[in-house]
Amino acid sequence: MADNKQNISYQAGQATGQSKEKASGMMDKAKDTAASAQDSMQQAGQQMKEKAQGAADVVKDKTGMNKNT
Repeated sequence: MADNKQNISYQAGQATGQSKEKASGMMDKAKDTAASAQDSMQQAGQQMKEKAQGAADVVKDKTGMNKNT
């Protein structure tokens, strides 16, 4: 009877350990995904900023506001 209880306890411990390891792996994947998304958003933001600056320069050139005299 004691052996059966020890076996059940051991199996419960194994299951708990496996669950914790799986949860840890999922958290690592979530962190990696979030970091990747942040990098992508920063790159997109930089590209938008550069395009907006280029558009502003075109408008200044066309209206004569960008002359250096």
